[in-house]
Amino acid sequence: MTTLLACALLMTGCATVPPESKDPRDPWESYNRAMFQFNDAVDRAVLKPVAEGYDRVTPQPVRTGIGNFFSNLGDVHNMANNALQFKFHDAASDLTRLIMNTSFGVFGLFDVATPMGLEKSNEDFGQTLGSWGVPSGPYFVVPFRGPSTVRDAPAEIVDARIHPLYYHDDVAQRNVLVGVRLVDIRAGLLPTERALEGMAVDRYMAIRNAYLDRREYLVTDGAPSDAQRDMLRELEDWDDDF
Repeated sequence: MTTLLACALLMTGCATVPPESKDPRDPWESYNRAMFQFNDAVDRAVLKPVAEGYDRVTPQPVRTGIGNFFSNLGDVHNMANNALQFKFHDAASDLTRLIMNTSFGVFGLFDVATPMGLEKSNEDFGQTLGSWGVPSGPYFVVPFRGPSTVRDAPAEIVDARIHPLYYHDDVAQRNVLVGVRLVDIRAGLLPTERALEGMAVDRYMAIRNAYLDRREYLVTDGAPSDAQRDMLRELEDWDDDF
């Protein structure tokens, strides 16, 4: 999500788009805008103040350790989804990261794998479905959650079932861990969010476009889409003619 807001900031600049400029990827824009405003109001009333307090009182080394701990747990679903996408080399790398950081990194509090050249993956079941050819479907803002698509929203349920926290027997401890993870993620968004709010942009449109473009990038592992390939061919033809 931090990357998402950063992308939104870079993509939009100070530009605005007239409300009548409809995006075919967002046929439910009226509902989505209303839900975006609802989520934003809930966030400003509840989650954002907690995240700001957490950011003020928690030393950066502690926050880094907390982030590393949850990132290490996330390597489980990274590994599973890489395997489902037949990217077995990446899945093996995820498994090695998990072993190294859990053992030598004190249950993931320290990231010892990245300096060893084991780069972290960023995979989820929505990307897996995309790699299998399932289209993203319309853009969809999930209540209390945020930007998603018809494909990605139900896929998040699968990822939640894969996540190790789901199998923690002590429900009270599990809920505390989920809450800390949520607050830590939200606190990480604060700097980029402040920069975005200071610009004359349609925040809904900026976040929507950044989300959809980034999801396409992740599903294709950075490879250009068919439309982008066609545009590149046209540019190459134009360059040859010129």
